[in-house]
Amino acid sequence: MMDQHPRATVLLIGSGGQLGSELKVLLENSNRYHSVFLDRQLLPLDEVDQIQSRLAAYEPQYIINAAAYTAVDKAEEEYQTANLVNHLAVKEIAMYAERAGCHFLSISTDYVFDGQNSRPWREEDPVGPINVYGKTKALGEMAILQENPNAIIIRTSWVYSWYGNNFVKTMLRLFSEKEELSIVDDQLGSPTYAKDLAEVVKHIIDGETWVPGIYHYANEGQLSWYEFAMAIKKELEFTCLLKPVSSDAYPTAASRPKFSVLDKSKIKVTFGIQIPQWEASLKEMLAERNHEKR
Repeated sequence: MMDQHPRATVLLIGSGGQLGSELKVLLENSNRYHSVFLDRQLLPLDEVDQIQSRLAAYEPQYIINAAAYTAVDKAEEEYQTANLVNHLAVKEIAMYAERAGCHFLSISTDYVFDGQNSRPWREEDPVGPINVYGKTKALGEMAILQENPNAIIIRTSWVYSWYGNNFVKTMLRLFSEKEELSIVDDQLGSPTYAKDLAEVVKHIIDGETWVPGIYHYANEGQLSWYEFAMAIKKELEFTCLLKPVSSDAYPTAASRPKFSVLDKSKIKVTFGIQIPQWEASLKEMLAERNHEKR
């Protein structure tokens, strides 16, 4: 008997990254969609002139872009590559989605802001990136807004999971290798467990209503990198000594925003979601330590 309700095709770009890997798990466990997972081998985003024809071959109803050039310090020397992936490729995806009439959701970053604020950043605040990564992501946002007014952009911050490289996994490694560590304590933000964000993205594409625009998502609460490291250490009872230091004592090729806390009111109200506190999500992630994924 023929399927009276053929499943919608969801195209996930960046399926090998932190968020992409978490989304892949959710989509694989859902029989609601025909899901296609595109990593950098299957869809090389630096081959910009090929993107629209490659997307057209799948005839998707939804495109989720979780791919990005995220090597923040390296981007300072590789502007062209970062711009191809974070801006020009995203523009092509947005143009295709608009032309094909499919829903497009793309992930962006707190790094579009300059960090010079004392209250959580709102979606309508002017962007002012202070590094190449932030600049290319901001250009990508502008391209989406210009080419595809029906798209959704979600800015997030301080992403971590068992997949890929991130602060939590780095700390776990260093705690077991070092007796003492210096951690920056003058940059404030909100960690985001990629699994939580993945569930929100799926909630949005599952929903009856699609409300275009820019949204902010991170776990609730704010803290410094030093406080985040202390929480990880305490949860797993490591003995490594942690010392708070200023950003000046730990120079990097790319400047980092000092204040990255995002105001999440809009996404909570629009899509009716509840956001976990960062402490609860960190505990959940670390509880899975015995069956680490990669």
